[in-house]
Amino acid sequence: MSQPTYVTPSSPRAITTAADGEDSITDQYRSINVNDPGLITLVNKLQDVFATVGSTNPIDLPQIVVVGSQSSGKSSVLENIVGRDFLPRGTGIVTRRPLVLQLINRPAVPQTNGENGDMKTTDVASNVDEWGEFLHIPGQKFHDFNKIREEIVRETEAKAGKNVGLSPKPIGLRIYSPRVLTLTLVDLPGLTKVPVGDQPVDIERQIRDMVMKQIQKTNSIILAVTAANTDLANSDGLKLAREVDPDGQRTIGVLTKIDLMDEGTDVVDILAGRIIPLRLGYVPVVNRGQRDIESRKQIAAALEHEKAFFENHRAYRNKHAYCGTPYLARKLNMILMMHIKNTLPEIRTRIQGSLAKYQTELAQLGDSLLGNSANIILNIITEFCNEYRTVLEGNNQELSSAELSGGARISFVFHELYSNGVKAVDPFEDVKDTHIRTILYNSSGSSPALFVGTTAFELIVKQQIKRLEDPSLKCASLVYDELVRILSQLLQKQFFRRYPGLKEKFYQVVIQFFKKAMTPTNKLVTDLVSMESCYINTGHPDFINGHRAMAIVNERHSSAKPVQVDPKTGKPLPGGGRESPNPQSLMAGDSEKEGFFFSFFAAKNKKKMAAMEPPPAKLMASGTLSERENLEVEVIKLLIQSYYNIVKRTMIDMVPKAIMLNLVQFSKEEMQRELLENLYKSDELDTLLKESDYTVRRRKECQQMVESLTKAQEIVSSVG
Repeated sequence: MSQPTYVTPSSPRAITTAADGEDSITDQYRSINVNDPGLITLVNKLQDVFATVGSTNPIDLPQIVVVGSQSSGKSSVLENIVGRDFLPRGTGIVTRRPLVLQLINRPAVPQTNGENGDMKTTDVASNVDEWGEFLHIPGQKFHDFNKIREEIVRETEAKAGKNVGLSPKPIGLRIYSPRVLTLTLVDLPGLTKVPVGDQPVDIERQIRDMVMKQIQKTNSIILAVTAANTDLANSDGLKLAREVDPDGQRTIGVLTKIDLMDEGTDVVDILAGRIIPLRLGYVPVVNRGQRDIESRKQIAAALEHEKAFFENHRAYRNKHAYCGTPYLARKLNMILMMHIKNTLPEIRTRIQGSLAKYQTELAQLGDSLLGNSANIILNIITEFCNEYRTVLEGNNQELSSAELSGGARISFVFHELYSNGVKAVDPFEDVKDTHIRTILYNSSGSSPALFVGTTAFELIVKQQIKRLEDPSLKCASLVYDELVRILSQLLQKQFFRRYPGLKEKFYQVVIQFFKKAMTPTNKLVTDLVSMESCYINTGHPDFINGHRAMAIVNERHSSAKPVQVDPKTGKPLPGGGRESPNPQSLMAGDSEKEGFFFSFFAAKNKKKMAAMEPPPAKLMASGTLSERENLEVEVIKLLIQSYYNIVKRTMIDMVPKAIMLNLVQFSKEEMQRELLENLYKSDELDTLLKESDYTVRRRKECQQMVESLTKAQEIVSSVG
């Protein structure tokens, strides 16, 4: 029967295994011809550097992330690798914060025998040459691993509370020992599905999110721990690993509880990659059981039992060198070193990019202002006013090629919005022909007019000129909005974000200044409209006079009449067309004609006509216009249209000038004086220059990040 081929990271001959007869785990580790662990130490240094920042690590460093369900044996695997009991145990969720575990191999320190001066090596069973250090307690060594467990519990409760709360902030633990290989492992809370006891109802989602945040980083090696006595297809660790690593390129499987499998069963097919293949393969291990833990069975004894189990088991004895915790540690050590070596150029590039980014932000935040507060405020005011004028005049260096800005937007308001708005005003809106007819009769008084009167024309045109006041005031309001827009953009500068008090004061003073300038601006605009409406200059060279208007109307009516011709000769009949209206016909008073007065009397109601009843309280025209009234109304409308066009052109020209004079130009010239009067006060200077809490905090964060990234750059630069 042929032996199965195991999936391993390299050829079996490339791995030097422990010699037969070696009893201690220390001797096994010492016999391993491993590569220089300097790369792992380098990553550990980088982790230490970024751990002091107090924020999210900007660089995804290579690390091995341990995932698995609560009952998969994660803690036992880690303790077997370390060779010490140091992890909290209990029911429910024990690991409630990520634990970044840095294992650092160091040789035992030879000590002098006090009697004869001979040198001796410290017994690895003692804890003189091995200890733990927490990154949050730098310099303090924990030789008692029970104290390490207690400190993990204490630090967990400090950040996650004493209940079942979780915290994503990691605990950094470094263990020095001659019995470990240099490794970096991240232990995460065990995956669970059903809340137990006081666990929150969304505990599964919380743990899943925490695990996914770690394993989705492409620089993370996933160590998926699965109990061998369960169906591999239901492995929670492998399920999550496949979501972020579907091809199994950076996932290594660990099969625990091999010794608890049913008689006659084994994991040979899994190890051979015939079930769920992983490029990094699987490693079977045997951990201490719950009874062993309760009876305080030493890990060294447990490892000896594990070794004997694989050497004597019929399914694993031919490949026992590739089974067990020592092989797992060696394999992880080599995988991590190779992974670090491959990702080091990318890490170097990311560190350089992040350093440049934070240096730029730190430069924008600037240093805390030191010096005379009055001089600082004076310089700020001067710089602000210069930039304000520059934006209005279009001389700023940051001109946009994508959109209009600054003074160009004000020009758009004048020449597009206001000009087109005024041109769109209809002088006859809400003015019907019957209204004009009524005004004509009212303006003639008790005597019927012989000619078209100018009173009706002036009355109507003045009313319509007043309608130009609203768009003109709207134009001033739009320009005001643009000035406020410029102000807001200038106050978005990084400097003003640093000093919220100064920014708020600037905004208040400038807005009040704009409002104060709007009063004379609106008055001048209103006066322009009043000037146009108070005096109708019928002598304007562009105005069509009354005679010309009458001639145009008569010509229109004459050309509108059809020419009557003799059907026999084809010549026009006398009086058949294109003749001027007969003045007598225009003044005719036939009771059968339509018109203003005749609309109140119907020929068929002669009794009512004969009764001469008094006029109604409200006398309004209801009939169609007579021919004469049509002519008169058209003449008035022609005059109104002609003069209104003149007024429109005048307003389009003058209103922007008025706004520029009293608002825009005024603000450019008087802004600095206004700011000095309101800001240059000794009792408020220190308050105005008080930095925001965000600026102080962010500057500190950026400074720490720049320092950390600078150190990180020095660390990676030391590697050729």
